[in-house]
Amino acid sequence: MDPLRDLYSAKPAGYFANARDREVVPLLAGPVGRALELGCGEGATLARLKEQGLVGWAAGIEIQAEAADRARDRLDQVICGNVETLDDRVLPRDLDLILCLDVLEHLVDPWAVVRRLAGRLRPGGAIVACLPNLRHVGTLLPLVLNGRFDYAESGTLDRGHLRFFTRSSARDLFEQAGLAIVRIEAPVSGKSALLDTLTLGLARDLCAYRYMIRAEVR
Repeated sequence: MDPLRDLYSAKPAGYFANARDREVVPLLAGPVGRALELGCGEGATLARLKEQGLVGWAAGIEIQAEAADRARDRLDQVICGNVETLDDRVLPRDLDLILCLDVLEHLVDPWAVVRRLAGRLRPGGAIVACLPNLRHVGTLLPLVLNGRFDYAESGTLDRGHLRFFTRSSARDLFEQAGLAIVRIEAPVSGKSALLDTLTLGLARDLCAYRYMIRAEVR
């Protein structure tokens, strides 16, 4: 049995259906030929990017079988399995773009996975990733003031998260694979946006729930 597969099988159906193209588009340098999404769910994000003419050929890797089956109706290739145990021979090559949206923190060894994925990119190709920010004030205050580090069904402390990242460790994750960080976005929202405004952006790393990162082959 695969504990990670079992964990995802317990997720609600809508968990796999979200399209996140609006988050991805600002980090694209332009249309690409070949793209892969790690943890593609039902394929909604890549399908939207294809509709917009931003992606030509699209493939996905998804651990949850039912979601993978739905993705096959939208994408050119879908591999059902855990990327950490997949044979390298089944992974697509000569890619221009790899999406890793809130998935690397669920892996046992995301450093090894990023190195493998980087080897699938063409020169100038990029990984666009989203990683939750452990330094967010909503995580730090309960820990510092009350000693609480309580896992939840979603968010930064999703009970499926095995690894945790700050801005610096997120950079290290991609740089250790030989990739160059060309852009990091730290979006803020809700009450955190007020704190960000009051501190003139100086506390941005305490206000951002996540980091959106573009790392390229140079």
